[in-house]
Amino acid sequence: MEVGDRIRVRKGDNVYEGILMPTDAGKGIVSLKLDNGYNFGFNKENVSMELVEAGRPFSATMPKVDIEYKDELPDVAVIGTGGTVASKIDYQTGAVYPAFSPEELLMLVPELSDLANISGREALSIVSEDITLKDWQDIAKTIYGYIEDGHDGVVVTHGTDTLHYTTSMMSFMLRELPVPVVFVGAQRSSDRPSSDAAFNLISSVNFSSSDCKEIVLCMHADMNDEFCHVHRGTRVRKFHTSRRDAFTSINSRPIARVYGEGAIEFISSYKDESSGDMVLDTDVEEKVGIIKTYPECRDMLSCLIDKGYRGAIIEGTGLGHAPLSMHDEISRGIEEGMFLGMTSQCVHGMVNMNVYRGGRVLKEKGVVPLGDMITETAWCKLCFGLAHYHDHSELKGFMTSNFVGEMTSRSQADEYNYCR
Repeated sequence: MEVGDRIRVRKGDNVYEGILMPTDAGKGIVSLKLDNGYNFGFNKENVSMELVEAGRPFSATMPKVDIEYKDELPDVAVIGTGGTVASKIDYQTGAVYPAFSPEELLMLVPELSDLANISGREALSIVSEDITLKDWQDIAKTIYGYIEDGHDGVVVTHGTDTLHYTTSMMSFMLRELPVPVVFVGAQRSSDRPSSDAAFNLISSVNFSSSDCKEIVLCMHADMNDEFCHVHRGTRVRKFHTSRRDAFTSINSRPIARVYGEGAIEFISSYKDESSGDMVLDTDVEEKVGIIKTYPECRDMLSCLIDKGYRGAIIEGTGLGHAPLSMHDEISRGIEEGMFLGMTSQCVHGMVNMNVYRGGRVLKEKGVVPLGDMITETAWCKLCFGLAHYHDHSELKGFMTSNFVGEMTSRSQADEYNYCR
């Protein structure tokens, strides 16, 4: 029996039938694609198998489709970086193909041919937790190149685990955009009946021809297929491990809803024009850390100091506090020239280090409160800021001012737990 064959597996009184799939789970494992779209794994020693029907030979490539250029449609570049959103299941072989070429994307989601003239390529192919500063620099340069070539919009497919880090970093590296840059991911792969890949991708391409000239993220708004939310790149965070509506705007409402039929409803303010030429600026500092505080927290910051880190974001409790066990480390770090910024583990709301004595003491030591900035965004901003400002007061001014929509002077009541 070969990959792609239809087989029948018996385990005791139970019988399963489906397509034999490739697997990297081990030589003793059989992976089966059931007719309902889900995968089933078996230990060979515990089952009997029989061939039902031979499949066609396994192929690592997808068939091509002809692309017709339509003058009336916008030109949209789709850049692949990995993740499950741009992949297609072949039910005859059980294989999941990466789909990054225009032909492959149109085979994956034929509806795109009615929305835009699709071009693009795979910039890199990694699981998102492995992304690096160098990868971000390459992604920014690739986006910049497609915009310079005259595309009306750019869509970037990306794994969801660090997607909000990437949208934050891109917001600092790419500024004064003349077109939308839309990042999109998927929580459910294309071989699952509940996949959100196609809906998210269609919504992203629809939004990429809007007049919003920002880095944004477009994903499911709820568990239905009614509309996607468009989130500002510096104001969004992944909030759930597996739900399709995993991403939520923090201390901000989403920018827009994109409905299944293509309608766009803007629900908060956005940047609709550039104030100058597009900026590509990819200089970043590598030695920046994040310290999450907890009771009896100690020694974590010392590790960063000893390794020569130039800055760190302290994710403190409440309004911006850290336990006394950290205070000596904090003093030492500041004395040795580190920039230490404070965000809150509460996620929503604003840091205020003037309310309680503990916060005032840390502020007097030199810890800088960062308002309502998300921790991940603050880390990206500090990586960027340390590469551009060597004077502490200038760096502090940069970190405490709104640069690309990452912070506000006060939070609004309707931004908390905003859903629809």
